[in-house]
Amino acid sequence: MRRLPPLTAIEAFVQVARLGSVKAAAEELALSSPALSRRVQALERFIGRQLFERRHQAIRLNADGERLLGLIAPALDSISDAIEGMTSGSELLRLRLGTPSLFATQRLLPHLNDLRARHPQLHLDIDTGGHGMSRLGDGLDAAIVLARDIEPTLYGRRLDRNRIRPVAARRLASGVDAIRDPAQLAGVSVLAHRDMADSFEIWRTAQGLDVEPVSIDLFDSGSLMLEAAAQGVGVAFMLDSHRIDPDDPRIATLFGEPTVTSPYSYWFVCRPRALEQRPVKLFHDWMIHMIGLDG
Repeated sequence: MRRLPPLTAIEAFVQVARLGSVKAAAEELALSSPALSRRVQALERFIGRQLFERRHQAIRLNADGERLLGLIAPALDSISDAIEGMTSGSELLRLRLGTPSLFATQRLLPHLNDLRARHPQLHLDIDTGGHGMSRLGDGLDAAIVLARDIEPTLYGRRLDRNRIRPVAARRLASGVDAIRDPAQLAGVSVLAHRDMADSFEIWRTAQGLDVEPVSIDLFDSGSLMLEAAAQGVGVAFMLDSHRIDPDDPRIATLFGEPTVTSPYSYWFVCRPRALEQRPVKLFHDWMIHMIGLDG
């Protein structure tokens, strides 16, 4: 049988190639950066070719590295799946998922029966606490987060793109107390999510307005924001992916259909190596499928 390079060297190469960073790959593999670099160099010596372009602090695949990654990464993933399948047996697969409560209510829970039908062995522990990205690997396997962008050391998949939607109690959208002109926001409190606290400022700037609300009150829950708006506490600046039922007697969108683009999106995030774990990969692929169907 033809001699092969050490599997640890191959794993190190694939992680550096996928993450584009020796430091990030070393953290994923619980190695020091020098130790990981030695493994990559051992693979390069075995093959007899350089696989990366190294410039100062930057490292990226060259043409030979790209070719090798395309050939061996799928095989390494298959080996990982095979080993996990042999060791997990028929036990349940469990995913610790962080998600904002409003996303869970509106876009996850309505589809969980489909997930159970497709993957009956997969079960979710749902955590609606905040700071999903910072808790990955420490209580969470994966998370759905509201963010402008994702830390470069993490895997991130954008789930939507949004416009900013001002919503308020229905009595403030029509009738005697209606807010029909954005200038009237000077007389109310603005409600904003803590993870996108500048949404009102973005909306105001895009509209060319110079209006100061009574206050900008921050919430860590979209569900609580909607409830506060429904109770007449203030005008909530939500995303258009936050579904507002047009027949809901308590709440309505102000100023017509939203037109101002938001830089914030929902993202699926995990550590790159976590995506190789079967529960994470099954949920990720199902979620992307469902988001596509939801449109």
